[in-house]
Amino acid sequence: MSAGMSASASSPAIVWFRDDLRVADNPALCRAAASGRALICVYVHEGDGAIGRPLGGAARWMLHGALGALDAQLRRRGGALLLSRGAAGPAIEALAATTSAGAVFWNRRYGGPEREADATLKASLAARGVAAHSANASLMREPWSVANADGKPFRVFSAFWRAFARQGEVDPPEPAPERLAFHELPPAALSLAELRLTPRKPDWSAGLAEAWPAGEAAAHGRLGAFLEGPLRGYGKGRDRPDRAGTSRLSPYLRCGAISPRQAWAAAASAQHAGGGASAGDFDKFRAELGWREFSYHLLYHFPELARRNFQPRFDAMAWRGDASGLEAWRRGRTGYPLVDAGMRELWATGWMHNRVRMVVASFLIKHLLVDWREGEAWFWDTLVDADPASNAASWQWVAGSGADAAPYYRIFNPVLQGEKFDPDATYVKRWVPELAGLPPHLAHRPWTATPAELAAAGLRLGEDYPLPIVDHALARQRALAAHAALRGEAQG
Repeated sequence: MSAGMSASASSPAIVWFRDDLRVADNPALCRAAASGRALICVYVHEGDGAIGRPLGGAARWMLHGALGALDAQLRRRGGALLLSRGAAGPAIEALAATTSAGAVFWNRRYGGPEREADATLKASLAARGVAAHSANASLMREPWSVANADGKPFRVFSAFWRAFARQGEVDPPEPAPERLAFHELPPAALSLAELRLTPRKPDWSAGLAEAWPAGEAAAHGRLGAFLEGPLRGYGKGRDRPDRAGTSRLSPYLRCGAISPRQAWAAAASAQHAGGGASAGDFDKFRAELGWREFSYHLLYHFPELARRNFQPRFDAMAWRGDASGLEAWRRGRTGYPLVDAGMRELWATGWMHNRVRMVVASFLIKHLLVDWREGEAWFWDTLVDADPASNAASWQWVAGSGADAAPYYRIFNPVLQGEKFDPDATYVKRWVPELAGLPPHLAHRPWTATPAELAAAGLRLGEDYPLPIVDHALARQRALAAHAALRGEAQG
């Protein structure tokens, strides 16, 4: 403990890290530092017994790197990150008791079970004479602070976003505390390896490691590179999976290596400085941050977003139990190149381009009539940016069952989507190398190639690469009929 600290502040403050694994713009850390108490920084890994939803495999891998990077940041400041495993509430209470902590600081979570657990812990700590302080670190505005004229939550993004804008400027991010004083850590702390967050045998994470350097510095490096490059033309370029046209910030936002306020402020600074991006490009990037805010708005008011249809009428939807189709979709073996490229990119890197996410989700839900929850669960396990709000809200949007949903009759044609947004088949050929020998106009529809064209490409269709597992036109008719039946319409 630093010299000169008052006796009243002699008991330490616990900073409980969760989805906020950074030092800058971390209100819980800043307020704890300002309290004058020595700090104990802790992360508790709850594993499969987590309050709320246990992390999937790719998100656990991302968490491993983020924890290591945060620990390194704290060590450079003279401290360290205490790692623990088990039920978080009892672990924090026990840590407060054994260290005689006077206060606990954390940043809020917005899922229903998580909010209940935090409220219970806050009350329990208060009963022990330990002050508990929570703050907002992961959103630009609290979910309850944006409401319609009747004080009710929004169901349409555009209306939500207008109301968000009417509230004025987003609060600026807080800088990292200039000075941190640390309390001695209790003995028998776990090592990062002991949390067992990374895959063992087999280790499927090589592609993830190449794509996603860990930590706060990496996140800000990626943001800077985006603002200096792909932001120019972002309004249209973000739809091109064959180009590096997106920010690729979502995994860092998910684990909290960077905050949305930091991204918002950096974009505002870049717009003020000029540099080639249009006002529309900046507006579109802000709106993408806004969709994340809207997703948390939905999760806060509808905690079962990942399990239940936001629109209850979809409870009667006649989903098909297509196990073989689901497996082909997961493996990238549907016979539709853009769909397969996306699913293989996901498996290799833990991430997928947003335009392609919409296409593959539409294919599963509408071409195969598989319940959207099956796809959402697969993304939850395989995405490094698997976010409890955005993942569920986006799947429900595609399904037509969610808030501000795409109409069910919007059924993406994966061939036309590929030809429009990957015109040279660069993206498809990268992830589906079996098609590398085909010219672009055939790479998105290889089943239309002549025997001579297939032979010239060295491709045996149905062996090297599958034929389509479903006909687009027939699948579209089937999906529309299922939705008509849901609405109770007569079919002719």
